[in-house]
Amino acid sequence: MTTDRRDFLKLSLLGAAAAAWPFAAAMAAGEAKKTRWIILGSKGGPRVTTGRSNPANVLLVDGVPYVVDCGYGVAHRLAQAKVQLPSVRYVFVSHLHSDHVLEFGNMVYSAWSAGLNHEVDAYGPVGLAALTQAFWETNRFDVDLRIPDEGKPDPRKLLLVKEIQESGPVMSTERVKVSAFQTPHPPILKENFAYRFETPDGVIVYACDTAYNPKLAEFAQGADILIHEALYLPGVDALAARIKNAASLKAHLLASHTATEDVGRIAQAAGVKKLVLSHLVPGDDPSITDEMWTEGARKHYSGAIVVARDLMELDL
Repeated sequence: MTTDRRDFLKLSLLGAAAAAWPFAAAMAAGEAKKTRWIILGSKGGPRVTTGRSNPANVLLVDGVPYVVDCGYGVAHRLAQAKVQLPSVRYVFVSHLHSDHVLEFGNMVYSAWSAGLNHEVDAYGPVGLAALTQAFWETNRFDVDLRIPDEGKPDPRKLLLVKEIQESGPVMSTERVKVSAFQTPHPPILKENFAYRFETPDGVIVYACDTAYNPKLAEFAQGADILIHEALYLPGVDALAARIKNAASLKAHLLASHTATEDVGRIAQAAGVKKLVLSHLVPGDDPSITDEMWTEGARKHYSGAIVVARDLMELDL
């Protein structure tokens, strides 16, 4: 067999593999195996501003996307991060506050519209299945028309929701192991989870929306990166003053989030290599500098601290 013939057969086989497995094309092209975490949205809360986007992230392991929280704008941010929407394979939702699920259904729909034809496993607290069912019912007219009209698979059969009820292992593949940890986010006391992602290149722990919980240090023990929500206390009054009908907002923020100093305590007790402050509250106040965000955490944590920004990439 000639060299040209062998090369042709090799390319043909690679093309067939890419068609059967949406991530094979990148691997066949020689893309190095690498774990990356991209902050898609770094602002806490449901309000939409011209600055930081709402909570959303994507973990990429060997090119396979694991979307973590689906705040408004997640599909657009994925596109900006050059993650192909039809390649989304796993989704993890921390809790059902709107800023974490508002675009859950829309993201999957957008992926389906762009050519998604494989199953998507979605994990989250009890209630995620009902939310998913309601989304499909809301869009039933459109979906039922497009399936025959555009020759698409039924997306309702592709999105598989698996609800989490307690701390423990969530899922495991040959490359990634995921565990969940129940942590309170008053008034949500049970249906709120942090996640630990164990990858071939290291461990990332994601603790988003939680009251100060020292037990998170045990869950994050030895992690390479801890991504933790952060509340800047001096900015709370200014935030409450800007929002209409916010009589109870300040009390809620203080009770359900973690001040930067306490985040530093958790990171130090966990012995993590790097702390990333994300889900920033308030995240739409440009007067709060990175130094202000990190000042409190540095009082207790001696390692590297990063203030998250949209489309920031974290390498392992």
